[in-house]
Amino acid sequence: MFALIVLIGLELSAQTEEQIALEAHILNENREPIEGVLVQSEQDGTFAITNDSGEFSIDVSPGALLKISADGFVTTTITAEEYQNEIILIKSGDGNVQTAYRKVDEEDIIAGGTSFVNLPEILEKNYTTYSLDGINAFIGGFNGGNIWGMSDYLVLIDGVPRNPDSALPVEIEQISFLKGITATALYGSRAAQGVIYITTKKGTIGKQQIDVRVDAGLFVPKRYPKYLGSAEYMTLYNEARENDGLSPLYSEETIFNHASGNNTFRYPNINFYSDEYLKKAYERYDATLQISGGNENARYYTDVGFYRIGNQIDFGEAKNNKTERFNIRGNVDLKINDWIKASLGANAIYYNGRGVNNANDQNYWESAATTRPNRFSPLIPIDQISANNTAAQVLAQNSSNIVDGRFLLGGTQLDQTNSFAAIYAGGYNTYTSREFQFNTSVDADLERAIKGLTFNAMFGVDYSTSYNQSYNNQYAVYQANWVNTNGRDEIGSLTRYGQDATNGIQNISNSAYQQTLSFSSQLNYKTKFDKDQHFSAMLVAGGWQQTFSGEYHRLSSANLGLQLSYDYKSKYYFLFNQGIVHSARFAEGERTGYSPTATVAWKLGREDFLANSSIVDDLELSVSAGILSTDMGLDINEYYLYQNVYTQTDGAWFSWRDGALTRSTDSRQGGNPDLTFAKRKEINVEVKGSLFNNTLDIQTAFFLNRMKGNIIQASVLYPSYFSTGYPNSSFIPYINYNNDDRVGIDFDVTYKNKVGNIDFAIGMAGIYYDTEAARRAEMFENDYQYREGTPLDGMWGLRSNGLFANEEEIANAPSQEALGDVAPGDIRYIDQNGDGIINDQDQVYLGKAGWNGAPFSAGLHVSATWKNFTFFALATGQAGAQAMKDNSYFWIDGEDKYSITVRDRWTRETANTATFPRLTTQNASNNYRASDYWLYSTDRIDLAKVQLSYDLPSSILGDGLFKNFNIYISGANLLTISSEPELMELNIGDAPRTRFYNLGVKALF
Repeated sequence: MFALIVLIGLELSAQTEEQIALEAHILNENREPIEGVLVQSEQDGTFAITNDSGEFSIDVSPGALLKISADGFVTTTITAEEYQNEIILIKSGDGNVQTAYRKVDEEDIIAGGTSFVNLPEILEKNYTTYSLDGINAFIGGFNGGNIWGMSDYLVLIDGVPRNPDSALPVEIEQISFLKGITATALYGSRAAQGVIYITTKKGTIGKQQIDVRVDAGLFVPKRYPKYLGSAEYMTLYNEARENDGLSPLYSEETIFNHASGNNTFRYPNINFYSDEYLKKAYERYDATLQISGGNENARYYTDVGFYRIGNQIDFGEAKNNKTERFNIRGNVDLKINDWIKASLGANAIYYNGRGVNNANDQNYWESAATTRPNRFSPLIPIDQISANNTAAQVLAQNSSNIVDGRFLLGGTQLDQTNSFAAIYAGGYNTYTSREFQFNTSVDADLERAIKGLTFNAMFGVDYSTSYNQSYNNQYAVYQANWVNTNGRDEIGSLTRYGQDATNGIQNISNSAYQQTLSFSSQLNYKTKFDKDQHFSAMLVAGGWQQTFSGEYHRLSSANLGLQLSYDYKSKYYFLFNQGIVHSARFAEGERTGYSPTATVAWKLGREDFLANSSIVDDLELSVSAGILSTDMGLDINEYYLYQNVYTQTDGAWFSWRDGALTRSTDSRQGGNPDLTFAKRKEINVEVKGSLFNNTLDIQTAFFLNRMKGNIIQASVLYPSYFSTGYPNSSFIPYINYNNDDRVGIDFDVTYKNKVGNIDFAIGMAGIYYDTEAARRAEMFENDYQYREGTPLDGMWGLRSNGLFANEEEIANAPSQEALGDVAPGDIRYIDQNGDGIINDQDQVYLGKAGWNGAPFSAGLHVSATWKNFTFFALATGQAGAQAMKDNSYFWIDGEDKYSITVRDRWTRETANTATFPRLTTQNASNNYRASDYWLYSTDRIDLAKVQLSYDLPSSILGDGLFKNFNIYISGANLLTISSEPELMELNIGDAPRTRFYNLGVKALF
């Protein structure tokens, strides 16, 4: 099989005036002809397919680039003048797609729940800067946060556990998603919740290629939180005091003065989101340089990248805030001799960030959500100090922090440190991170010893370090005492809080490091009994260990694996994996776990009864089942859970020795030497294939799994005397008890075709799954309180029944005193058990929270190519989950800042229409607790990306410097469709969500 390479704006019949006849042989490394090779000229559009002898003939212009593609080989690009006789293609590992510890041809993937994307194909039409961005629109079962409903998946980059951010999309060749139980078994305990394997690019044979990409973009805030201005806030605060039986705090005159805006220094009305403090947009720049090439003995790939992101805050030191990243990656593949190959990979990442010094914990965005608009004036004007007040004038001129030559830093006795003053005068800090990654592998063909036997070994080491450097300046703030003289406001006196002090000392803090060591070795064996029966085996030993600063125990994974594979006539397949894992988290005798899995597959598309089908081109059915042992799960990240644990305390209840000092030894947990691995038990069924003359590709998998024996410490399973409150002691052991069930179906459907001169593709990928707490150790008085049988991410709380209208309703309703003070305008709850009291026993299941993703999530991508233009769009969506309005934007009492939600508050006049409880300056614990009153749907559709690209035609480029030149514009995070669009786009206490607009160019030299 071969893949046709469609190039923008090229007609296959196009010819140039000057042509040369190119004749060559396509050979493998052993100089044997390769069948089914596609050769295409990027500039002329002409193409040819080699014959059985590997020969081809094509007429092209002298400077034409030829792209040569064949299944199982690295795609190679050369110039027509380079090779007139023969072209050597290098095998792409053992095939095209990375699976567990090996590469296989796409058609030979049989382990259920295995998907992949070739990222360069996506980047041609959808440039992005994060390796997993938008991938959920191409891969079913992955929603960005979890794989098949499991969130703690393992990420490998070139076989080493790494952060996906450490590989830029331009550096990535392929991303494999190993979802099913057979697909992940060989990677051991830490892979029990799925694996994402990222393969970086390799060099290609041919003349050196230089690929340059430059981008410039703008982040534009989508939406800001809306808070009340000073006058409206003070009016409603007075109302809240009245509700509490208190007298008003603010006079009508004061409220009028704040509303007038005549003197905002005396009567402040702070809007943290105004243009006075924020830019309307901030910038991002990035550039990458890729260099690749080589010959049959040595191939190389290098990428150098840089990006810089600005900041939205537009005053003080924050104007200099920025984030910068520089990286360089190099991969080299060597053919040492006819039977040994080696590869080397290295990556260095230099990361620097400069920000405002928040030594006093004054974060601007947090302050924007909490600081009331009338609280103080951020700046005090020096020119409004009374001319007769010499003391105040001297005090002002002696300040070390005069802003713009006109203002002092504002504050009060309670606001001596505040976000405005900290940004102007508190100093700044720089965050520095350095990361170095190295991996190497050796492949040996042991054909001389045993036919079909090969050996591979891989070693990787990563080291990263980070720290903060800061200048912690002290500063004084000033409170103005205003007077009115002859109808003019002026500052009669100043009160200073604090002192200006800059010692110039650079402080180092938050130092951290991480080290990863990874190793694997394997023996691979392939043979065939006759032309119809094929057998292969793989024996793997692998492991890795991560060391973190400040943590005594390293995070380790060690496993052995055996894989046996058999097929008959390339139609009927059987795959068996046996993993053996080790964990030091359990007692001796329980530290070894076993993970047997198996897959049977049937290639229906190769059966005679479908040979002449006009519908089915390829079709495969597979069934996988097995058990994975894992030391991941609830509380399992701790060590020594199997031991009896005692602690010694002072001043307790029992003396262990004579003397005045009384000591005690308390038990904290009982021992359990039988504590062992949790088990992922699963069966999945997968169907995939191509239909309608290869225009429609489908892949769908049904999965049912149980995570059995999650570790808990359950008091309800033991007599009450196993634990006491005083003295504080417990003899309750940790046990394998809880079971979690997941069931679902994922899908990936892509349709490709051509209408006139337009080539287009439409694809959709997604997942629907459900979860259940299948077994729990719990004891409740009422059946509705049990978590067993409900979703894992279920939300629990009270059911509401509107707002109390008056005191009579409160008196006649079940008592809510256990929840706090209750008054008219407070939320009324339903007494679930009929005991006349509202308390935690009345909490019920409210709905799915979707913490790890909504039950249904999907992505849609559309691309169309017409002549030199390519259009691409990507949308994502989710449905079936809910969230709770439980942040400071909605839960408002006491001295909190008021958002516009309080405009819908309860008053006696709006008792029948109010959608928000009464205002109070007290603690409103009755209202602000988990209940369905605050629930909202998180169903949404997002237009995540739109990009338009244009390739300059060869008639313009000619035989000059550029072999290809592409220009593109794009927008990201453009639109959200939801029943709560404003809420979906808000960030409370953090930087605003943004749209991103980008202009980029890409050139091939």
